[in-house]
Amino acid sequence: MTDKLTFGFIYDFRNPPDWPRPPEQLYAETLDVIVETERLGFGGAWMPEHHLAADDYLPSPMVALAALAARTKTMTIGTGIVLAPLYDPVRFAEDCAVLDIIANGRLEMGLAIGYRRKEYDAFGLDFTKRGKRFDEFLQIVRALWAGETVNFEGEHYTVRNARITPLSSRGQIHLNIGGFAPKAVERAAIYGDGYFGNPEFADIYTAKWAELGKDPDMAGMMIPGLFNAVARDPEAAFEELAPYYHYMNEAYSVFMREDEAIGIDDAVIGTAMDLDAFKASGIFQVWTPEEAIEKFRAMRAKMPLRHYAMSMPPGLSLERFLHYAGQFASDVIPAFR
Repeated sequence: MTDKLTFGFIYDFRNPPDWPRPPEQLYAETLDVIVETERLGFGGAWMPEHHLAADDYLPSPMVALAALAARTKTMTIGTGIVLAPLYDPVRFAEDCAVLDIIANGRLEMGLAIGYRRKEYDAFGLDFTKRGKRFDEFLQIVRALWAGETVNFEGEHYTVRNARITPLSSRGQIHLNIGGFAPKAVERAAIYGDGYFGNPEFADIYTAKWAELGKDPDMAGMMIPGLFNAVARDPEAAFEELAPYYHYMNEAYSVFMREDEAIGIDDAVIGTAMDLDAFKASGIFQVWTPEEAIEKFRAMRAKMPLRHYAMSMPPGLSLERFLHYAGQFASDVIPAFR
């Protein structure tokens, strides 16, 4: 595992009705913000994916990444996460190869299967078979990035004489496999270069990684800290930021309460509550820089944490977001260089 811990943000491009902006403005300003976080010293920017969202949650992360690849120079960019079974594996492998060329080798892709049945319905796919579809997808993509001419016939994909040209100089692109169940964590160890998920699955992930005979120093984890912030005055920051994180919690709760969505036993994204209840719940936490450094060091002692991805909460003004990002950059990041 690398000695350096890096930090970044997940940008979902939501456009909440309480704080609306024209979509062109929202996208342009968010890309500007990401460029500024690179200047501040953050090491990652991550694009998620959802469909059929009332608040315009980003549905096309690959397109957004192309714009970001052209505007950034040093930070790692990628997805966190995309719904891989919704993609054609050959087209996905080609798009990623071109993205990695534009980004000069800075691309990392986070992949998972998702939990919303209606997204699969919209693409005409069987929600119940998404795990098997994902496994086939990963086999095909890995072989293509290895420079092979691929012939594959499975239950879900048929590929004949496929080959990727051009490939970026490194060929294989780093894959972080996400999920919140033991099967997903095992898939991350088998097919992935890292695990994107919750700290409580660290032991399952590292055990499976070791069982496969992989180098333990390479078993990297990327943890999403969606409801964490850092501020020199945590009480004031909590009051300012809570409405935006409350909105995000409610929006994810809507996803989880859909008909036939797969529930996740996690209070962060599974429970609807008003603002006062949200504030009292402990879901959203604002740490001092000193507390944050202590928590990240403790996490590093327990698991192979390589990157911690926070969120840009929907609706928060760009100026206020950069205010808090700047405090994190100056007070926390130097402790992990």
